Amino acid sequence: MRLIYTILISFLLLGFYSCNNSSYEATEDNSPAVAVKVNAAASQDDAGFLTASGIIEATNSANLSTRMMGHVDKVHVKVGQKVKKGQQLISINNADLSAKQAQARAGISEAQAAFNNAEKDYNRFQSLFDDNSATHKELDDMSAHYEMAKARLEGAKEMMNEVNSQFSYVNIVAPFDGVITSRTIETGDMANPGMPLISMEGEGSYEVMASVPESEIAKIKSGADVKVLVRSLQTEVSGKVTEVSSSARNTGGQYLVKITLDESDQNILSGMYATVQFPIESTKEATTILIPKSALVHRGELTGIYTVSQSNTAILRWLRLGRTYGDKVEVLSGLSADEVYVISAESKITNGTKLMVK
Repeated sequence: MRLIYTILISFLLLGFYSCNNSSYEATEDNSPAVAVKVNAAASQDDAGFLTASGIIEATNSANLSTRMMGHVDKVHVKVGQKVKKGQQLISINNADLSAKQAQARAGISEAQAAFNNAEKDYNRFQSLFDDNSATHKELDDMSAHYEMAKARLEGAKEMMNEVNSQFSYVNIVAPFDGVITSRTIETGDMANPGMPLISMEGEGSYEVMASVPESEIAKIKSGADVKVLVRSLQTEVSGKVTEVSSSARNTGGQYLVKITLDESDQNILSGMYATVQFPIESTKEATTILIPKSALVHRGELTGIYTVSQSNTAILRWLRLGRTYGDKVEVLSGLSADEVYVISAESKITNGTKLMVK
């Protein structure tokens, strides 16, 4: 009897599992495939790249100061104001300088009168000497007097030139067309020699000063075309490497690389942070793989991507990521350059979901 019950139970269990397997297989076979868009991993075939961060600066910039001490009579511009070359920006009280100018002018008049008299005496004694009415010594004395008067006149004129040149330090003007970026002085303040009073930058021409570590500086070549991502604008502009520093002595081990940006209609401003993508020669051992951020799958602290199997099913692959550049991210491990991954799907997919590749 026990044997009969055992046989019956075995047949029942076998039938139950058979039904379940049939139902499972039917479900698997009949489940609709999810339409997905795929793309080959974006590796750099002809060249790799390395990235560095930097700050955008105006190509033309100036911090204006004065060599004269005095009270500020008037500040003619405001921060953000556009100015033209030669436009007056700051006026400093020049009463002392005006007095020196008057003294220099009087000195010129005095020296000019003395020179005129010396010149007449010299010409007169030259005529007398030619007529044998004056001695050679008398002519030499008049010649020396004439040369001394001429030198005093030249000295007085140079003094006037010096005074006039100092007026450029009390009437500060714009050295080029641009925009005022800052000012540290107000009307009535005392301006001191060498103290920055006002700053301005030229418009439309910008450059990036990027810091590159010593392990990668040798890979960067002057004249190379680069791509620059302006982070705050989330836009990409082109540029060219114009300077590569050969020393990091004063920059904390980082080498400075200057990139001149091409003209762009983007609202780029000085001080914005940027990421520079430098092209470098790539090797098979160091192939760079970039994938779009939108294709990533996040599960807690893990990040992965769905790849496509040979049977067109989804396979979740966990990744180790590197540097970010714009809307793409570098894959350090977990994905090879020739693998196909899912960019987007028309509906939710999971590990093992059937896929219909578009």
